[in-house]
Amino acid sequence: MMKGRVVFFISLRYLLGRGKEGGRYLRGAAFGIAISLVPIIVTLVVADGMIRGITERYLELGSYHIQASDRRVGGEPATELSAVVACPGVRGAWPERQGLGILVGSSGKSGANIRAVTSDFLRDRGTARFLKAVSGTADFSSDKDALLGEELARKIGAGVGDTVRLMTARTTLEGRTIPRVSAFTVRGIVSSGYRELDALWLFVPYEAGKKALSPEASRAFIGIKLDDPYKGVETVSAALNGVLPRGFATYTWYELQRSQYQSYESTRQLLLFIMALVVVVAAVNVASATSMLAVERRRDIAILKGYGADPRDTTRIFLFCSFLTGALGSFLGLAAGLLAALNVNALIHGVEFLLGILARTGSFFSGSAAGAAPRLLDPAYYLETIPVSVDWNALLLIAVGTTVCSVLAAWAPAHRAGKTRPLEILRKF
Repeated sequence: MMKGRVVFFISLRYLLGRGKEGGRYLRGAAFGIAISLVPIIVTLVVADGMIRGITERYLELGSYHIQASDRRVGGEPATELSAVVACPGVRGAWPERQGLGILVGSSGKSGANIRAVTSDFLRDRGTARFLKAVSGTADFSSDKDALLGEELARKIGAGVGDTVRLMTARTTLEGRTIPRVSAFTVRGIVSSGYRELDALWLFVPYEAGKKALSPEASRAFIGIKLDDPYKGVETVSAALNGVLPRGFATYTWYELQRSQYQSYESTRQLLLFIMALVVVVAAVNVASATSMLAVERRRDIAILKGYGADPRDTTRIFLFCSFLTGALGSFLGLAAGLLAALNVNALIHGVEFLLGILARTGSFFSGSAAGAAPRLLDPAYYLETIPVSVDWNALLLIAVGTTVCSVLAAWAPAHRAGKTRPLEILRKF
């Protein structure tokens, strides 16, 4: 039996040999694998980045890592902050009251999701990382200040320094509903970079929100952030249940966002499955390339067997050729896919720029008015900038899986090449 290094040398020579000697088939198959891997790598990196980016925005700005809801009648969740912060693993905790109202500006009105928060929440590093001031500042200077989501400000025509009126309702002891009007000054217009999350947000100071929102028409809770929201969140939630008094219930971010998170993950898995089918088809091409190589190298097979090589040696040579082909295709595909994924924002902006030029050119020749610049990713539904998240374990699994598929696909032609009889070949040459 041939030594492994001999098999490796022959296989490498076949792969890198001159085109007319059969190596072109293997290199073509490797190129096909590389081309098919580019979209799956880009899909994986972009999907992971989008899911991670949206999830982190919800965790840091919306659902928190854990919410401790206060179900007590007339209770004040802020009194339990010290006990919550003292719990191991907790990074910070802030009281919040949420409710609905109607916000009236200079040119319109709109429903608003009112969030009564403290300045400490706005200064938290997680909040400051994602909540950016489009104009003004993202903080309060008095109890009459308010921060508006960018879309909400656009709907009512409000700008920094304008006065807006907030209409809420409260129920009297007799059961009558009485409207309440509160005036606030717009101190800042903010954005999380994901319009679907912050489109109707209205931030007001916590004490002012307690006055504007009646207990029966709002929800009070403690928003809790952990050192690591992805590890040990259930343990911290259980510990908080033992610390907080009766009337509190804790919910982790995964419980609060379960349906949305599972929807994102299902979409990701479906996209990867579709892309994986393309990779499998490309890997199967290695079988035909190996068959053509065996035909081109029949004389080599005969000579090797004439010198004592057994059928297993010949089979190993062609299997190793398929292995090197799959490995080369995987390496090139991963490199090209990562290069495209890491520069996906620049690529999207470049395509949008070219589409804008084409649209303006078409409008010029047709004499029609130029429309709005095309957007491949509408910020109403996607992040304004796609974050990049590389899962190296998944990439390694893809590379190994592609190489294994290449070897398995080439097993039949490699086995046939091993059974070739040398005398039949030598009679033809």
